[in-house]
Amino acid sequence: MTTTIALFITALAFVLVCGANDGASLLAMAVRHSSGSAVPVLLMLTAAVAAGPALFGLRVARTFTDGLIPGDAVHPALIFLCGAAAALVLVLLLTWRGIPTSITLAVLGGLAGAGSGLGERPQWARLGLVLGIAAAAPLIGAAAGFALGRGARRMPTSAGMPRLVHGAHMAAFGCQCLAYAANDGQKMFAVAAVASAGHVGGSLDTPPGLAPVVAVALVFAAGAVLSLRRVSGGAAVRLLAARPWQVASAEMASSATVLSSAALGAPVSMTQTVIGGLVGAGASEGGRRVRWQFAVPLVTAWGVTLPAAYAAGLLAGLLARGVTA
Repeated sequence: MTTTIALFITALAFVLVCGANDGASLLAMAVRHSSGSAVPVLLMLTAAVAAGPALFGLRVARTFTDGLIPGDAVHPALIFLCGAAAALVLVLLLTWRGIPTSITLAVLGGLAGAGSGLGERPQWARLGLVLGIAAAAPLIGAAAGFALGRGARRMPTSAGMPRLVHGAHMAAFGCQCLAYAANDGQKMFAVAAVASAGHVGGSLDTPPGLAPVVAVALVFAAGAVLSLRRVSGGAAVRLLAARPWQVASAEMASSATVLSSAALGAPVSMTQTVIGGLVGAGASEGGRRVRWQFAVPLVTAWGVTLPAAYAAGLLAGLLARGVTA
């Protein structure tokens, strides 16, 4: 009973923080370069998150629940709880500083650390493959952003270009919302499914009902709204004085990259991939367009996320092992 209650509380907080970190980061860029209210883009993102399981299935979510925890683990639910809680605490600290980081990396590191702390052998081969794809995603996003940025610069100008660029931006943001729902956003459904079922293996065998899906989407949206102002002034926004066509290029680049990795069942960070696409689109006009000094805290945060999450998960696992011994 205690583990079930702790899982539920962790799941609720986890989804809220995903909104505060991932959702607010995506919205900040969209709102900054769209005219009118922030409500339409918020509704687009929320609707995509809610429709994700029905549209794309839960292959990426199953990577968290079935692919990273040993099948013969003695306390799989406890590993999941400790790993998710460790990731949650770490991301809260970084989000509070206005630095978007990778919750995906934090969860991966937290699960591996918790398993080690509880005396289980993590799935190192699978974890290494997932981390390799996650590390490649921002680089692929940057290359795609660079190519799209070069192509956008060569388009002939016309009187209707501002309207065309705005339409392209909204379409690209819609694709980005779907890509998030297909990949990075599925970690929320993994945590929610484990909390609901009370166990890890097979927790996603039954598709989530309408009520849980809507609840996840609404809590995610609340987190995004609460953190939007803080993230809007963060390093990710100041990284590049982006033009609307550069934003659209970055959004399309990140969408294609993240959707491709979803087809492999590999979770990647949308935040990282968007930043990669934005850097590539800005660099298509020359390296000086990118404010590299603002990339330093982002790279530093990403570089410490995995080892810090592993250490936090290890500590949580050791504490839980001592309590259950």
